[in-house]
Amino acid sequence: MNLLRNIKFFDFPLPLICAIFILAFSEKAFSDVEYDKDYIITSSGKISPQKEQGIILWEDIPFALPPVGELRWKAPRSIENTDLYINPKDNNFCHQEIGGEIQEIYEKGTEDCLYLDIRVPLGKKENLPVMFWIHGGGNTSGHKDFYDFSKLVKRKDVIVVSTNYRLGPLGFFTHPAIQDLNLDEDKTSNFGILDIIQALKWVNENITLFGGDPNNITIFGESAGGHNVLSLLVAPQAKGLFHKAISQSGYTKSSSLENAYKSKYFNQEKTSDSWTVFNKMLIENGKANSLREADKYQENSTKEEQRSFLYNLDPQELVDLYGDTFETPLLTNDGLVIPKIGLLDALGSEEHLYNVPTIAGSNKDEIKLWIGFSNYFVEAKDNLLSKTLGIPKIVIRDIDKYEFYSSIRARGWQLRGVQEPLENIYSAGNKNVYAYRFDWDNLRDFFIGDFSEIIGSAHAIEIPMVSGDFNLVDDYRWIVYPRSSSRRFVSKNMMDFWTSFAKNSEPGESSNKISWNKFDPIERSILLIDEKKNMRISNLDLSLDSLVEEILDSNNLIDEEKCIILYETTNYIGENSFNIYADKLNYDCSRKEALRISEKNSGAIQL
Repeated sequence: MNLLRNIKFFDFPLPLICAIFILAFSEKAFSDVEYDKDYIITSSGKISPQKEQGIILWEDIPFALPPVGELRWKAPRSIENTDLYINPKDNNFCHQEIGGEIQEIYEKGTEDCLYLDIRVPLGKKENLPVMFWIHGGGNTSGHKDFYDFSKLVKRKDVIVVSTNYRLGPLGFFTHPAIQDLNLDEDKTSNFGILDIIQALKWVNENITLFGGDPNNITIFGESAGGHNVLSLLVAPQAKGLFHKAISQSGYTKSSSLENAYKSKYFNQEKTSDSWTVFNKMLIENGKANSLREADKYQENSTKEEQRSFLYNLDPQELVDLYGDTFETPLLTNDGLVIPKIGLLDALGSEEHLYNVPTIAGSNKDEIKLWIGFSNYFVEAKDNLLSKTLGIPKIVIRDIDKYEFYSSIRARGWQLRGVQEPLENIYSAGNKNVYAYRFDWDNLRDFFIGDFSEIIGSAHAIEIPMVSGDFNLVDDYRWIVYPRSSSRRFVSKNMMDFWTSFAKNSEPGESSNKISWNKFDPIERSILLIDEKKNMRISNLDLSLDSLVEEILDSNNLIDEEKCIILYETTNYIGENSFNIYADKLNYDCSRKEALRISEKNSGAIQL
């Protein structure tokens, strides 16, 4: 059974799935464009435009000083260097857990990664709406260059900014040797969120130079990007820097500082609390030969000694060891960026919520992106045709169990990433909120497998519908996004909804005259985004209790399966409530047992 590992977007087990979500990179050439000068002088340097796909691209603009040396684990510092000439960089992505084709493209990441891109429609224009994209990847992976919003920019007359931000232990890390020896905002654990905020500050200061309106900025992001969108709604440093927000498959899970740090008394298998990570570093670098010795080092050494050790670590080594675990405390309730009451509760607090028009949504089959290639749920079968072509047919082992597991987890995501945060936002006084569910699943059914069933409307499938970039899946776009009237309808309407919201603070209505109604805690209206015949308004009526009851009452699941799905449904996406429900099972379903089951059944099919 494939446990959702930290909701990491690019952590896929198979070359096929990796290929599906790797951007098709194209060569970019400089050319003359309709600007008065060959370059624009920004607060961080001079930059020349590139012309491609009917838009102007301004690429790899630094928005902060490189967070290297003493600036590692510090809030980003603004950059003021108008004399610098900015050139595109080959390697500009932050250190992260990567592999496969992505690794082949990029080789290694860098700490010097705080850059953004700006896409602008051709022609001299002023006061255009600005849409600020935040990539996903579980806050442990991802990169601005995976996504190309050129078609959205060209068709809808908006500016799109996309940014990098620090990831994993370099972007989100809690340890006394860091926080206790830092001052002011540097004491945060959420450096990656402050990076995004710094990028927004840069956009506010400079976007008029590119024809954008600094008083009309919409933040939008998917998965961890959606999570970060929701985080920016409660981060005091972000207030006033944007004016609308769209969370696509976001979530609200956050960790207390205590849980992010832990201590030797918590030290256990498959965790990434900073005490455990520090111990791994000590052993890896020869300062300790065992966990016991590592514990003693942390107990007896000074914070200054520990700090020196951390700052001298190779960043990629740190990231690799940090990611070699099941559960990673990332966003923390540090009281500086994220209120101590936690993200979800802060969204329901008038004191903390930044009240701007907000959209939140999820996908009908979120979890199929992971379980669709899990050996527990599917198998690869050979027939005469597959043997001839060298490609086996992917078959779901038990369709009822597959759909039940997918439905429970997807509705859990919808509850904890859409319904709960919107209810809280509404209760805090924001009545301008909208909910959606992405239902389109018209993938191809052919000899390799029925991908409308296997993948369906999985996590991240909606991104190209908004961006217009179906090359995001490269050579597999004919499987995932076959040309059809349904694809055109859904993409056109999602582009219209997103940009109408950016321009007018409301998504409006579909091309077939279906109005997207506001969400409220009574009606809980939600737009189901699908092909023309299926697009409609429905109502959300979910609760964690009812989902748990479905799990407990299922006659199609064995005890082990009930244990793991209960653990995942109550532990991921929102606040951890697993212990409240674990005793309801007639089975010793502990966290340790759930992780054992998950590891036992987490293998991928072999193609």
